[in-house]
Amino acid sequence: MIKSISKTMSLVILLITINVNAQTTFNADVDHAVINWKGFKPTGEHYGTIKLKSGNFKVNNNTISGGEFTIDMNSMVVVDLPAESEYNAKLTGHLKSDDFFGVAKFPTASFIITSTEKKEGKHLVKGDLTIKGITNPVEFLAEVNMGNDKMTFKSETFKIDRSKWDIKYKSTSFFDSLGDKFIYDDMEISVVLEAKK
Repeated sequence: MIKSISKTMSLVILLITINVNAQTTFNADVDHAVINWKGFKPTGEHYGTIKLKSGNFKVNNNTISGGEFTIDMNSMVVVDLPAESEYNAKLTGHLKSDDFFGVAKFPTASFIITSTEKKEGKHLVKGDLTIKGITNPVEFLAEVNMGNDKMTFKSETFKIDRSKWDIKYKSTSFFDSLGDKFIYDDMEISVVLEAKK
């Protein structure tokens, strides 16, 4: 009986060890990573980029099993307006203000992968997105190409509802009588990055 229990425990420990050893970490190359964003209003749209501060993927058997990413909210820029224009600076400053992302108080956001599964030849990625200290689940499809020492990750464009992260400015979820001066709650996001062992 004791020998049987001992053998079982040894097998469990061996399987755990194999599983741990099989897991590989790919670290995001922040110089080759970009988060694209786009916001909409009845009279037009604005779009730009945000950079990663750090991040990694956990990989088991060529499948993403987890990951954690820190987003540098101070890096947010607007790209649909001339970089040197006064309105670009004004809009960028407004997006970083408490009306929107409150970057002075919340200089980073984060995304933690909770699960992935293969779908339509791509990865369906599910995770928790934290902005302004508020966490909500998101999911999206991504194309993943994995080599021995490098992987590329390109998400499809997906939407997030900014009101769920308490971003209230000109949102019809919080204010009435805005007429056509409102800004849509849904924002479009896409992510492109490279990661290396």
